Formats: sequence, C-alpha cells, structure tokens
Amino acid sequence: MKTSSRLLFTLLVLGATAAPVVAAEQPRPPNILFIVGDDMGYADVGFHGCQDIPTPHLDSLAASGVRFTNGYVSGPYCSPTRAGLLTGRYQQRFGHEFNPSGSNGLPIRETTIADRLKAAGYVTGLVGKWHLGAQPAMQPQQRGFREFFGFLAGAHSYFNVAGILRGTTPVTELDYTTDAFGREACSFIATHQGRSWFLYLAFNAVHTPMDATSDRLKRFAAIADPRRRAYAAMMFAMDEAIGRVRQQLVATGQERDTLVVFISDNGGPTMPGVTVNASSNRPLRGSKRTTLEGGIRVPIVL
Repeated sequence: MKTSSRLLFTLLVLGATAAPVVAAEQPRPPNILFIVGDDMGYADVGFHGCQDIPTPHLDSLAASGVRFTNGYVSGPYCSPTRAGLLTGRYQQRFGHEFNPSGSNGLPIRETTIADRLKAAGYVTGLVGKWHLGAQPAMQPQQRGFREFFGFLAGAHSYFNVAGILRGTTPVTELDYTTDAFGREACSFIATHQGRSWFLYLAFNAVHTPMDATSDRLKRFAAIADPRRRAYAAMMFAMDEAIGRVRQQLVATGQERDTLVVFISDNGGPTMPGVTVNASSNRPLRGSKRTTLEGGIRVPIVL
C-alpha cells in the first residue's frame, strides 16, 4: 500500500480530534504511539525479508496491522523528515529542508502534532531524539510536549549520559539509550493509563555511532563484518525495546485503545565517502542524503 508521512499526520490528527476528551462515560479518543527508527535500511526488517537480523516484534506489528510497502518520507535525512512528520507540512514551505545548525531549528510559528493533540486534551510525551532545535523556545516542552526524556541533537552516544535530559534537567545515570528509551516509554504508558495520550518514541537506533552492548554483539558473532555485527545488535536492541513497550500496552489493558505507528526517518546511509552504519536498502537504489528510492522509501507500519 502507498502512503506518505503527510498522510500519516492527517490520519492521526483527524482520528484523535474527532471527539473531544469529555466525561468518563463518553468514548475516549485513542492513544497514539508513534515510533520512529533512525537511519534504518529498507531491507533490515524481517517483514522486508531480512535474513541476518531478527525483528520479531516489528514483524508482529506488521502482521497485525497495515504494512506500507511503498511508504515515503518527505526528506532524505533526519531533521527535515522529523519537521515534516511533526507538522504535517512539507518542510520546504518553512525553510527546514536541511539539518539545523547553530540557533536554527523548527520555526516557532509552526504548529506540531503535539500542539494539536495537547489542545484536544491529550497527555503528550517525547522519548528519544529531538533534532529540531536546541534554543530554549524550540525545545520539546515549548512545542506541545508535556514530558520529555532524551537529547536535543542529531546524534548521541548510546552509553554517555552527557546531553541526556529529563525536561530541561540533565540526567546523571544511563546504561544504553535504546534500553533507557524503552523503559521511559513503558513508564509513560503506565503513568497515564485512563487518559488519552500521545507518545512520540524517537529512537536514535540505528544512527551512528555504532554502539552496541556486549551481550547483543555476542548474539551476532556469526556476522563476519564488525560494522554489520554492531548494526545487527543495535537493530535487535530496538526491536526488543519495541516489544517491551507493546507488552506494556497489554499489561495495562491499553492495547485495544492504542493506535501504533512505526516509521524510519529516512533510508540507510550507504553512500560511499560519508559516514555509514552497515545498513542495506536492497533492492532499492540510493542512500540517505539522496532522493532516490533508497533515501526516502522506508518501512512504515500502522
């Protein structure tokens, strides 16, 4: 099925705001769990035929929902795509077609999906990567997100706690970002059960640096290429975290009341001469940073 990130935005907002959050006897609008992977290869999930990296939880999500085999994002790299995802507008319309630097970021005049859902009575949260501006007025809690746990930049070490924030307060302990983001998402889901909520779960996996835990690296010891081995371990960690988050929905009785979306922000970076992460976009031609199919056609499940 064909879709685009703009269509997903429209479906989510219309579905969530069709009925107001009112008295308990009235049906509540659905919860929305919007999961984003970072720099994934098109071929690196089981439901696209991947053989060397098991992704059972993503495969289960695909099997139980709608898999968009011709799914496209609106930009070939991280920040512009996220600007398009969160505003529902082509990012070229507001001058955000490149990754921001310095004081740049998502223009303050732009309205985000979190702004819209917060106004409709939703509890809104962001866990993970922001990459839409680090200036105080551009940070998540000024853009419609009531809660934030993650980092503001475009990339981050998976082990180094520096730069990880809870709201605007630095976090002092961290094990592995993918695991931590999964736990924070589970906590958000448990804390806000009984209310309509929107959670934007934006993993930095599998963006560089190629940081993987030792136990997961051992699991993929049969992969000879060390970068592909690390990539596989990182993909597997994200799949495990998604599995835990979905299980939390079941454990809290919210599975049938929650709309779950998964999307990658762009294709895998496979272009020679630039930073790569050992991803595969087969059978597509092109890479992250290009508008060939391999740069903008991505796994999407709803």
